[in-house]
Amino acid sequence: MNQKLGAVPRDRDQSRAGTATRNVVLVTGGSRGLGAELVSGFLARRYAVATLSRTKTAFIEQMLQGPRKKEFCWSAMDARDGDALRGYVTKVAERFGRIDVLVNNLGMAVDGVLPTMRTQDIGEAVEVNLTAALVLSQACSRVMLRQGRGCMVNISSVNAIRGHAGVAVYSATKAGLDGLTRSLARELGPRNIRVNSVAPGYFESDMVKGLTEDQKQRIVRRTPLGRLTSAEDVANAVYFLVSEQAAFITGQILVVDGGITC
Repeated sequence: MNQKLGAVPRDRDQSRAGTATRNVVLVTGGSRGLGAELVSGFLARRYAVATLSRTKTAFIEQMLQGPRKKEFCWSAMDARDGDALRGYVTKVAERFGRIDVLVNNLGMAVDGVLPTMRTQDIGEAVEVNLTAALVLSQACSRVMLRQGRGCMVNISSVNAIRGHAGVAVYSATKAGLDGLTRSLARELGPRNIRVNSVAPGYFESDMVKGLTEDQKQRIVRRTPLGRLTSAEDVANAVYFLVSEQAAFITGQILVVDGGITC
């Protein structure tokens, strides 16, 4: 079956106006960085796109006013509010008639050695990076089960694969996402719902903005391909995993790091 990379197969029952030829993706944390890259990329691939973030950025305003505004849905939300997250999934399903893909990209950077971290900061990191993904995966899976198909991609991290000092809490939350990926793939696979993770290397995000140029260059020197990961590199892996080309891939962690963990 020849199909454009990044598209998932369309069901014949997409009957609501505006969604008859579209698949629907919910990308969390879509206001900037990798999330914004994914929002733009999925819109370019003719998906209807829903996203949520804490604040409205210039990028979100541009999307709301742009030529694809009828196919774009955004809401300001605190990721720690489980009821709000579940309500947003219901809103998206009602507006577009379905949810074909969930990308759990929402996350917060947290660093510091564990013995000196505040319990409050640990709890917030777990809520935002892991609990929110669990809540959204549960809510979206219920929609996908009714459809009889779907796909989820969790944005993990190389920190979940290889230990580094100062990021124990962050690493724990991302490793939790990988555990969710493996188990949920087994739970939902028999119902034609695939679940995978993408584990990016170091790229321009909150996790590296505190690094000096010298520290970034040390990472580059340790990377076989000789550069930092880009948001586009990670997004391309996501598009592949939700595509028909990856139709028999589930429960896997795809590392996109230029070889730094090999």
